[in-house]
Amino acid sequence: MTDSITTHTVVPVATERDARATCDSLESFVEEIETITVVHVIEKTDGYPDKAPLEARRAQADRIFSIVEERLPDGLPIRRELRYGTDVVDEIAAAAADVDATAIGFRPRSGGRLHRLLSGSDSYRLITECERPVVVFSRLDSNDA
Repeated sequence: MTDSITTHTVVPVATERDARATCDSLESFVEEIETITVVHVIEKTDGYPDKAPLEARRAQADRIFSIVEERLPDGLPIRRELRYGTDVVDEIAAAAADVDATAIGFRPRSGGRLHRLLSGSDSYRLITECERPVVVFSRLDSNDA
């Protein structure tokens, strides 16, 4: 067992494209990780119709999980965590607590610094509000999801 903060990392993924880009970004960290819990949150909206039928969103989650499982090294334990909620950041933090993760790791998505600052982005909230360490995986040549 390593003593890295990334020993058991929760990795949120939003889309198939995000899953591929996140896996690319994880390449340089994967040796330090003993277990990955991949979290996908199906966002529910209070008082409004959902964006897509629930079964379609579950099928998308399965595709996302499969991409991660196919792209990361064999032998690396990968857990699936499908969550439902109105606040994606809260669900990611709750998932990390539920699996007793040592860290949350993510790849930031598109949007300029000013946009992220003004919008109170999920990335910013993950970094500032979570009680667990947050690791930002990035690659200079990766395309935003």
